[in-house]
Formats: sequence, C-alpha cells, structure tokens
Amino acid sequence: MEFVHPRKGKFALDELVEDIGAFLASDQAAEYKVVIGTDSQTNQQGTTFVTAIIIHRVGKGASFYYRRFRNQPVRDLRYRIYRETELSLECLEQLKEKGLLQLSMDWPVEIHLDVGQRGPTRKLIQDVVGWVTAVGYTAKIKPEAYAASAVADRFTK
Repeated sequence: MEFVHPRKGKFALDELVEDIGAFLASDQAAEYKVVIGTDSQTNQQGTTFVTAIIIHRVGKGASFYYRRFRNQPVRDLRYRIYRETELSLECLEQLKEKGLLQLSMDWPVEIHLDVGQRGPTRKLIQDVVGWVTAVGYTAKIKPEAYAASAVADRFTK
C-alpha cells in the first residue's frame, strides 16, 4: 500500500507513520486529531477510491496523505458508500497496527463519511454512522466531513 503527500511524494505505510511522528515532534505542545475519509468517482473505465489521512494540528494547520486505487466500475450507490466506509476503517486499523496510536494514545479519531442530509445518500446515514460508532470512532457527515467531501474528493478526478 502506498500513500502520497502532495509535497513530499510517495510513502510506504511504515514511512508514513515515521513522517507523522516527525510532524508531531515539530510541535509537541499542540493538540492533534486524526481524520480519515474516503471518496469515490465512477466512470466507464472504473471506480477510483481515494482515502485521505489528515493529521490535524488543531488551530495550527494540518498534514495530509492519500492513497488511490481503481476498481471495476461500481454503479450501486449503497455498495459504494459502504465500500468507502470500509476503506476508511481498514486504513485506520492498518495505521494502528503500525503504531500510529502509540504516538498519541489520547487523540480523537474521526471517520468522515461522504453522506449528507441532502441527496440520495441521506438514506444511508444511519447505517454507516452506526457502523463507525459501533467500532468506537466518531463519525462526521457532510458538511463536516471535509476529509471525504473535500480532500479525498479532490484526488478522485
């Protein structure tokens, strides 16, 4: 699995955790939170999924990384939203396995979901928010879900 930082380039998972550690070391007194969100875009050739990882230095900016991969076209909206949620949760679990939360045991963790009160995804809010909260994380939906609806969305095109 490969992640990209817009200015620093490509990172393997281990390197990503090291880079996050360096970001934390540059301001140890700051308050941080981890935000993860996935968005997707479907066209004739396939569906592109992008997961964004944001390390938010509260009140002082952020650093972010993303991973992108293409799949066969996924036309079913419900399945696509479930898959986006699954990819965000999988990403967080992989980061935990590599020691990310050992760097910061008390950070809040948010999963940003690409669903909102308007449009066809409103019927899926209860399902995906329930899933995320059942595994112990905070779920955010549009318009607060900037990791999915702004950051990840930018790299799906």
